[in-house]
Amino acid sequence: MKNITLSADEDLIEKARALARSRQKTLNAAFREWLEQFVSETGSAADYRSLMRRLRHVNSGRRFSREEMNER
Repeated sequence: MKNITLSADEDLIEKARALARSRQKTLNAAFREWLEQFVSETGSAADYRSLMRRLRHVNSGRRFSREEMNER
């Protein structure tokens, strides 16, 4: 694991530590979770394919015409 150094307002850091403590976590653990969520927001082709596999069972009941799909 690699260490990094960040800068932030002292008051903000103390509030973040208190919040992490209330969730029974360290600020470091809370930051790691945030970082994982942050990088996963970009989405990837593998994530999309995984979602499509999980939703494979969904069936609309019929095929819709082009006109029906574009109705507003």
